[in-house]
Amino acid sequence: MQNIPLDHLLLIDIETVSERATFNELPEDWKTLWEEKVKRILPDEVSVSEFYQQRAAVMAEFSKVVCISVGYFKSTGNPSLLRVKSFYAEDEKILLQEFIAALQKLEAHHPKWHFTGHNIKEFDIPFICRRLLINSIIIPPVLDFQNMKPWETNMIDTFQYWRFGDYKQYTSLKLLAAALNVPSPKDDIDGSMVGDVYWKEKDLERIVTYCQKDVITTGNIVLRFKNLPLLREDQIEIVK
Repeated sequence: MQNIPLDHLLLIDIETVSERATFNELPEDWKTLWEEKVKRILPDEVSVSEFYQQRAAVMAEFSKVVCISVGYFKSTGNPSLLRVKSFYAEDEKILLQEFIAALQKLEAHHPKWHFTGHNIKEFDIPFICRRLLINSIIIPPVLDFQNMKPWETNMIDTFQYWRFGDYKQYTSLKLLAAALNVPSPKDDIDGSMVGDVYWKEKDLERIVTYCQKDVITTGNIVLRFKNLPLLREDQIEIVK
C-alpha cells in the first residue's frame, strides 16, 4: 500500500438487506431453500424465521444491494480531498447498472486504480458479483477476479492488511478505526439496524449516509496506514 498513490485508490463499501422483509413473506419453495441453507449453522434455540432476520442480508441468494458508496482522493495538494459518491435505488438492477457504467468510465481514463475497502475480498466484491449474475448483468473484466492470478487483482483490503498473515480472528471496521485513533461517526444506526431502517422506516437515504461514512472512515484508515494526516471535514466532498 505504501507505494500506491492515494489517487489510485477507489474506496468502496456496500449495504445489503434481505430480499423480503420477513421469512414469512418468502415463497414456500424459498422458505425450504433457506432452511436447507442454514440448517448446519442455525444456533440452538433460534428459529429459521428469526435467523432470517439476523443473517439473510449477508447471504447473496436471499438479499440485495441497496447502496454502493465509493470514494476517491483527488490529489490537488497536501492534504488531499476525498470525494464520495453513492449509487442507490429500490431497484437493485438499476443500481448495479449505474455502478458498472461508472467503473467502465473509470477504467477507460484511469486503468491503474485499485478497489480499496474493509473486508472487500471476502464480502463486498464477491457479493456484488453474485448479485450481478442474479440480475443477468455480465460481470465486467475489472471484477472478474476468478480469472486473475493473485498478483493481478486490483484490491487493497484493510482487513487483510491489518491481519499481517494472521488468520485467527476478525477485526471490524469500527474496532480497527478505534485502534488506530481514527474518528468513527457516532450515529444512531449501525450495521445490525440497516434492515429495520430499510423495511420498517423506509429510509434509504439514512442508509446511504451510513454507507458514505464507512467509506470516509476507511479513507482515514488508509491515511493512517500511510502515516499521513487524517481528513478534516472541509476536505470531504459528497458528490450527488
